[in-house]
Amino acid sequence: MWKAFLLYQLLALGQPLWAQDDVTAVSPQDCSLDCIRQGGPGCDYCRITRSDVKKALGFNSIKAFGSCIPWPCFELLGVEDPKICQHYVQAPNDVKVKFVKEKNPKSDTIVVSWKPSYYGIAFLRGFQVFLQALGGSSFACQLFLFPRNLSLPASHARMVYKSDPFPGLSLGSQYAVTVMALPVPEEWERFYHSKIFSTRSCAEKNGMEQCKKDWYPKHIEVQQEGTAITVTFNLAPPDLGIRSYFSLCYANGEKKYTEITPNANKNKTHHSYQLNDLEEGTNYTCEIAANEVDAVRKTFNVQVLHIKKGGSPPASSAPSLALLLPLGLAVGAILIFSLAALTRRRSRLQTKKLDIKPDILKQHQESGTQEEVTPLPRNRVTPPRLLICYSSYDGPAHVKAVMQLGVFIQQHMATQVVLDLWDSLSVAEEGSMAWHCRQIRDCDFILVMCSRGLNHRPKPPHKDEEEDRLLSFGSNIFSSVAVVQLIGEEVGRAKARGQDLSKYMAAMFEYCEETDIPTELRLVSHYRLTRDLQLLFSHLHGVALHRPGHYLQINNISEEGFTQLPAGAALQWAIYEAQMAMSEKRQHSMEGRD
Repeated sequence: MWKAFLLYQLLALGQPLWAQDDVTAVSPQDCSLDCIRQGGPGCDYCRITRSDVKKALGFNSIKAFGSCIPWPCFELLGVEDPKICQHYVQAPNDVKVKFVKEKNPKSDTIVVSWKPSYYGIAFLRGFQVFLQALGGSSFACQLFLFPRNLSLPASHARMVYKSDPFPGLSLGSQYAVTVMALPVPEEWERFYHSKIFSTRSCAEKNGMEQCKKDWYPKHIEVQQEGTAITVTFNLAPPDLGIRSYFSLCYANGEKKYTEITPNANKNKTHHSYQLNDLEEGTNYTCEIAANEVDAVRKTFNVQVLHIKKGGSPPASSAPSLALLLPLGLAVGAILIFSLAALTRRRSRLQTKKLDIKPDILKQHQESGTQEEVTPLPRNRVTPPRLLICYSSYDGPAHVKAVMQLGVFIQQHMATQVVLDLWDSLSVAEEGSMAWHCRQIRDCDFILVMCSRGLNHRPKPPHKDEEEDRLLSFGSNIFSSVAVVQLIGEEVGRAKARGQDLSKYMAAMFEYCEETDIPTELRLVSHYRLTRDLQLLFSHLHGVALHRPGHYLQINNISEEGFTQLPAGAALQWAIYEAQMAMSEKRQHSMEGRD
């Protein structure tokens, strides 16, 4: 028993020494690919650049993927001896993300660290670090290799390995980082470790007074004088460049929108504006915010008091009202009977003029052959699967409108919606193109949301050797452009073979134009949403809206009725916000040209 206790004390005393070993971190270094292949000194843990890949394989990899290529161990190290790339190693452990300093206040920079696994460490040849934006098409990748003749002992599993910085990450966004151990075998699932993290918000990094989206008025004062209601609030700091604001008040299902444009020459700290057309005796919940996309809103309450108007009417007026009421009812009844008689006579004259016998109309009305409601066919065991493709180039408001459309279709149109925004982890692990290719193959229908950004083609980046070392992780739309081209090829191939094109559809919101439909998709059916929701439902379920003697009744999917549903109201509001954002973007682009 004493021996066990002594052993426990020795282990406890030795634990800090182990902790010191864990602090040891290995950073990537510059070394040539020839040094890695020959196993020379000074190339223990090396970063691979696009120039190395071009030198070894004779072609440039995609810029956003850096030096990451399929089967990097076989391609770069296994030419002379394929056996060194045939053993598997376990996935890395303790993957961590650390934020580092960056001068740009609009983005974050991270460094990823991890520890190798004990299992298979003797066959470890390197690591591949892949970074993917959740719900987007942005990605970046880095590759690091050991010398081909290196064999690490199990004690190196306590070493911490680090990546190069990943710069240019959007603030307030979610990302998935995946660290793979090389070599990657064909039939092995535990060769990588994924971790989801969020970048800091602008307020967390720079302070609220430096961020447009995170700033909101802190001091609000409401005054009422008669029917006039005045709201006073503090203005944003001039450095933020906020020139306009908006206010939105809710009560009894109605909304009152007020656009606010202060005059900075009069007062640079506070501004007052009027709330008009508010009902007396009503309590309103109001919001005020900067007129910026996704800006934080400040909530305040406005209680509109009753305004007393003159004294009570004299008592002599009461009998007069009692006498006028029966007289008014009698006059109204006479007018109603006269109008009914006039309408009946007009219908008879029109029937006589058209040479239609009244008896035939009467027989038709009494025969009970009115249009019947066609029930939805129930021969389908599972609901149809619909893949929605879109472009994120038009901004977050457009992406939000697409997401709300997917919510409405899935909740109220008996359809299973597939959207990359809802399957971010799979997109991050598979890669955007691989995920879209699989969904295009497996889904029953594909709906492309056409917008101005869908036809945008990114400019090719400038060739700069320095950019090969640190991959800029910025916004790109290569994925959406490639997906549309892929769908266009599928459509063209099906058209050439005389196959059915009903699997593919194109749609636009009200703020988009016909010219936004890509040339590749002009052959397929296209719809204007939310006007054509019923047509889209008919397409998805293969039912006719009208046929002789029948019509298809779809509750709450008409152009007027869909807003009665919570999901429909959210879709309508998202489309409105996207329309405002698109108009502002176009106005800024026109001003920039001037």
